[in-house]
Amino acid sequence: MFSKACEYGIKASSYIALQSLQGRRVSLKDIAQEIESPVAFTAKTLHQLAKAGLLDSVKGPTGGFQIEKNRIDEIKLSDIVSAIDGSSIYEGCGLGLKKCNAQRPCPLHEKFAVVRNELAQMLQHTSLFELATGLEVGLTFLKR
Repeated sequence: MFSKACEYGIKASSYIALQSLQGRRVSLKDIAQEIESPVAFTAKTLHQLAKAGLLDSVKGPTGGFQIEKNRIDEIKLSDIVSAIDGSSIYEGCGLGLKKCNAQRPCPLHEKFAVVRNELAQMLQHTSLFELATGLEVGLTFLKR
């Protein structure tokens, strides 16, 4: 459903949020290792998120990535998805047709529209704080 970059972006942001809640800045290598992502690909994804203003990048020997604690609950998954994948997840056809709409629907159009709307609602109402606290207490995991 999400691009690979978006998957890594959500995982990386969740990990950075967790570390930020604990007052730590985290390095690119640590993030890539924690989410099992190639370093170069992770760097590109994190650059997109920093450019969108969703996380802070600090350069230098003690640099790394962080999110201001008071912003962690404000950042929603929809912000991350929009920064990396744009709005395509909310507009695509369930069967992958180039042109699918209510006037000329594919066989899945109506049912897939419901799924897209529910996905949009979930993304708009789920914060990084929720994901980070799930990780913190051991209810959720970033890798198996």
